[in-house]
Amino acid sequence: MYAPERQQEILRLAREAGRVDVLSLADQFQVTAETVRRDLKALDRAGLVRRVHGGAIPAGRLDFEPDLTEREATAADEKDRIAAAALAELPDGGSIVLDAGSTVARLAAAIPVDTALTVVTHALPVAARLADHTGIDLHLVGGRVRHRTRAAVDAWALRAYAEIRADVLFLATNGFTPEGGLTTPDLAEAAVKRAAMAAARRVVLLADSAKAGQEHFACFGTFAGVDLLITDQGLSPALKAAIEAAGTEVVLV
Repeated sequence: MYAPERQQEILRLAREAGRVDVLSLADQFQVTAETVRRDLKALDRAGLVRRVHGGAIPAGRLDFEPDLTEREATAADEKDRIAAAALAELPDGGSIVLDAGSTVARLAAAIPVDTALTVVTHALPVAARLADHTGIDLHLVGGRVRHRTRAAVDAWALRAYAEIRADVLFLATNGFTPEGGLTTPDLAEAAVKRAAMAAARRVVLLADSAKAGQEHFACFGTFAGVDLLITDQGLSPALKAAIEAAGTEVVLV
């Protein structure tokens, strides 16, 4: 079977099942996993599928939201670099909000144990990583917890963020574009992110470049409301320029 024929069949399987994985495809087509990855990369470049950890999903599935384990494993090296760079944005002895997201959780894990900060978060994984930091005054925002992201949402969370004014918000997103702004699959989660943006004097977006060009169902902000984007070197020069034109500083790590 030639590569174009195999790729057409992979696309058909992805559309039928909603997802394909590398190892199963390699076994089915009797090729190496690396060959399948090249096929998925070609389909991704053509805009026909979207690559995810271990496989791909059909393009256009705006409701797709990977679970916490999958997000933790995706672009791990890039997220570690982004989190390390974000440490420089911590206010000395000030207050921060940490959003729900795998890169933000890496930042929480990287905060030195002797750091003096007031931290507010609605993300259970973030709170768990900071609970033993004696120098951190930790405030956990309550609400209904979404199982997929382990984040508190709905009225309790919105009321809590309406009552504070933090120095810096470290924000996460599922997708971003210069035109469409910041998006996530869930409306309730988007509402909390929007409230958190309004609760901080400075907004720092932590997002790996794989999220660039991705648009999801619920929009919660634009780059006009973001002071700084920290991302990896995979962001294209054209996208970087468009984001900077909106007034957002961009740092590539």
